[in-house]
Order: sequence, then C-alpha cells, then structure tokens
Amino acid sequence: MPLDAWLTIAVVVVVFTLMAMTRIGTDMILLGAVIGLLTLGVIDPNQALAGFSNSGLFTVAFMYVLVASIRETGGIDLIIRYVLGRPASEAGAQCRLLLPVAAISGFLNNTPVVATYIPAVLGWSRRLGMPASRFLMPLSFASILGGTVSLLGTSTNLVVNGLLIERYPSLAMGLFDIAWVGVPVAVVGVAYLLVVGRHLLAQRGSATQVFENPREFTIEMEVDPDGPMVDRTVEEAGLRHLQELFLVEIERGGNVVSVVGPGEKLKGNDRLVFAGTSAGAVELQQIRGLMPSHQGESSLEKDFKERRLVEAVVSDQCQFIGQRIREGHFRTLYGAAVLAVCRGGERVAGNLGQIRLQPADVLLLEARPPFIERHRQSRDFLLISQVNGSARPNHEKAWLAWSILLGVVMLATFGVMSMLNAAMLGAAASVLTGCCSVGAAKRGMDTRVLLTIAASFGLGAALESSGAAVSMATAGLAYIDGSPWLLLAGVYVMVALLTSLVTNNAAAVITFPIVTAAAENLGVSIMPYVVAVMFAASASFLTPIGYQTNLMVYGPGGYHLKDYLRVGGPLNLLTAAVALVLIPLVWPF
Repeated sequence: MPLDAWLTIAVVVVVFTLMAMTRIGTDMILLGAVIGLLTLGVIDPNQALAGFSNSGLFTVAFMYVLVASIRETGGIDLIIRYVLGRPASEAGAQCRLLLPVAAISGFLNNTPVVATYIPAVLGWSRRLGMPASRFLMPLSFASILGGTVSLLGTSTNLVVNGLLIERYPSLAMGLFDIAWVGVPVAVVGVAYLLVVGRHLLAQRGSATQVFENPREFTIEMEVDPDGPMVDRTVEEAGLRHLQELFLVEIERGGNVVSVVGPGEKLKGNDRLVFAGTSAGAVELQQIRGLMPSHQGESSLEKDFKERRLVEAVVSDQCQFIGQRIREGHFRTLYGAAVLAVCRGGERVAGNLGQIRLQPADVLLLEARPPFIERHRQSRDFLLISQVNGSARPNHEKAWLAWSILLGVVMLATFGVMSMLNAAMLGAAASVLTGCCSVGAAKRGMDTRVLLTIAASFGLGAALESSGAAVSMATAGLAYIDGSPWLLLAGVYVMVALLTSLVTNNAAAVITFPIVTAAAENLGVSIMPYVVAVMFAASASFLTPIGYQTNLMVYGPGGYHLKDYLRVGGPLNLLTAAVALVLIPLVWPF
C-alpha cells in the first residue's frame, strides 16, 4: 500500500478509538481527522469540503425544518392525544404506542418523534398504573424500525443515497425503494417487541417516581421573624455557599421566589427550600435566625405561576459532562437550580454539588417559566419535560404542517422533482405559512449531525483516493472465498458493530467506499451492499449509546446496559436475518 493509504488507515483507527473511548464530540473528531488528512496532503481542499455540498446533507437539513414545523404546531401531540387512550392491558397499551410510532418514523426523523413522545408516555404510564420502563425502550426501538421504511426515516438513509447519487448517479434510489425490505423488517421487529420483547423487559423505577417525594431531597426552614436574618440578603446571611445544600426557592405570602439570587432580602416567616442531603440539616440548625418549617405540604408540591419543575435528560453533548454541578455554575448559566439527580433509576445520593454529570442523567430542575421555551431545543439536554404547569400546544396549523410533509413525499415519490428540491420547497412553505418560525427552523437543525455527516465525507474520500478502501476490501475478500453472500453478511455485521460503538452516520459514510470497492473487486452489483449498509447502520439496539433515541429513554426509563442486551440482542439478530434474506431478492448480486 502507498504511504497515503497507511496514513488514512491510521487516522481511521484513531477516529474510531476516540469516538468509542472518549467524550469528545463526533463532529469535532471527524473535523480534526479531515484537517489532519488535508495537512498531510492525503486529500485536497475540494475533497475535504465535498461533504458540505452533498445533496444528502442538504436534504437532511431541510427535513429538519419540516420536522420542526410539525413539532411547533403540535402535530405529533395531536396524534398522541387521540391514539394512546386508556387501553385495558399492557399488550394493548404497547400496541397503541408502537404501531403509530413506527408509522410516523417512516416519514419523520425519529429523534424528535421520540422526544415528543417521552413526556406523554411518562404521564400516560402513570395514569395506567404501569411502569414507564415497559414502554420507553420499545418506543425507541419502534422508531428505529420505522425509520427503515423510507429514505426519509433516518438521516443515514438520505446520506447513503446522497453518496450513491454522487458516485453512481444511475443507481439513485426512489423514496420508497427500500420499503421492500424495510416494511418486513419493521413488521417483524414490532411483532417481536409485542409478543416476545415485552416479556424480556425489566420493571424499573423511572426518574419521575424517584422525584415523587420532595422531602427525600429537600429541607425546609423558616426565617424567625424576631431573629437576626430579617432584612439581610442571602449572601449576608451566609446561605449562598453552604457545604452540602443549595437554597433553591423562598415561599413568601402565597408566592414563590425561584432560583434565588445572592442579593435577595429575607423577610420574617419566609419559608426557605434547600436541596441536598439530610446531613445538611445539622448545618442549617446551627445558623441563628432559622427554624425548622412545620407546615404540612412541601413547597415543591404546590403550584406557583412564578416557577416550573422540569425533568431534563443530560445530552452526550452537554458541556458540563464530567464536571461537578457546583463547579459548572449550572444555576448561573441556565437560570435553573438542580434539586436532584437520577441515574439508572435511582436518585444519586450524597453531596449534590459534588455529583459529576454523566450522559443520560435525569435532572430535576426548578426554573422560571421562560426556561421551557428558552431551552426546549438545547444541545445540552436531549429532552426537557415540564412536570407541572404545562401549557397545552396550539394545534391550529397542525393539519397544514402534515399536508406540507405529505406534499413533499408525493412530489419525491412520483418523480415530479428530486428529493432535495421537494424538501427545500417544503421547508420554504413551512416558514412562509407560519408553521415554523425562522428561529424555530434554525433551532430544529441538529448542526452536530450535519457537521458529522459533512466531515465523514472527507474521511470517506481519503479512503477512496488513497487506495486504502481498495486495499482493505481486498484483504477482507480473502476471508470470504469469493462468496457474495458471505460478503453481504460480513458487511452487515461490520457496520452494525461500528454503529453500536460510534454514530450511525459516521459508520455508514466511512464504510461506504470500502464496501463498494469490495463489491466491485468481486465483480458483483454494489446495490445489495449499499442497502445492507443502510439497514445495518439503523439496526442499533444493543447499547444506549449506539443511537440517540436509545440514550434519550435510558435515563427516564431507569434502564441498565444489560436491559438493552437482553431485549435488543435478539432484535438485532432477527432484523439482520430478515434483511439479509430479502436484500438479495430485491437487489440481486
């Protein structure tokens, strides 16, 4: 192999190692790899930037706007309201949940679908008296299965088709071409979840249940009206820098002061709510002018218009991952106070300020009402669900948002215009009709995913132009004895394993040139292998980190890693078997 090929392979190994072993963002790792390859002369500027002009990338970007319009108008909430209902059994409940989710995910990116469903499912499961853990993992899996039905179902399908159009224009796929395999995969997968998977699901406590009793993680004191604290600020009273406690709110005269600042003045009979450990009560009792509160109902159990209690799942992109809550100045940055942290279905005990945040941690936050809108699409939180005082969405334009999406699907399906053109027209219509504001459209675009896709193209180009893809493909062919069936199975297993460790888009784009080179060297059609890459990249049921929706339900469902292996392992094998049997029948070697 030439030197450039060795350099490219070395960079690919470093990239996958960093993505699997560190918390550095995938987009940053891949951009760093492209910069390194450009600096070493392995690729030229045109190859490095090719991903930023790919039709698949822009189709994904415009589809984000369409999804944002449906979310902004409450289009998914409308379906949830009419479909979930009050089923008589757990099997019936799962049916009402999984079938619509799989259907919707065939046309919408499944991440926002799951994000919208999670808070509804948490409340629904409470009303039914069933654990949320019986529904959240199936919700994620059903959305992934539904995403295999059309090219719109997941960004990976659009990106791989974009690569196909770029390198093999005559082989471009139609919107529903993969449905010949996707529909059977989705049907078999959902049937497994309904018949077998539900018996393998663990019964875990959810974060909502952990947070149900505020007295377990809060301490309430009152300001003695005759004591020395009256008319002193929080800072002057020494309540700003306590060792194991945070002052989160002050109840005063039927109102509440939330996210208390250091300059807030204390008044007689103020009810102070502290978050932290019970051991911290000793510290409070030693402060002159404070006395234990003897009011019956906890302040956090009351509804106040000035504050909201919010559950937020920490994203793997959160800037505070690995930092202690106190060190991160969480309250200063977000205008919210952390009351408790749930991890693996249990509240994290100990000093609240010393807890180091991890991806999928569920935080119970106290915030002011604007917090919900301001951070609803924050990159630091995968999900924000309002615990109390929730506003009902406005559905006036939901029908219009769904109609625009249907129009995009029809235009692309019947070949009136390209998928990119249809998505672009749909995004423009969504903004012009007021279904989605310009600000919401910008917030709806997941820039990290878009950067990951664009940078992956540069790495893929290096594999191809340096000869590394051909060399790796040739080495792999030595193990399959010239069998196209074995190559197909090997491709599927390789991509599925990579997807479990890194992102699905990166796994698909980087392996694409290797897979197509192997097919060309074997003298067979590339199409069955390209489709196998699509399905294997979406078949991520083994771990919570392999697919974003799996991580989203991990914390709220109180799941453990073994839960994914127990339920997702057989589903991975089942979907692989169906796909590997059907793909060569639809796209012969």
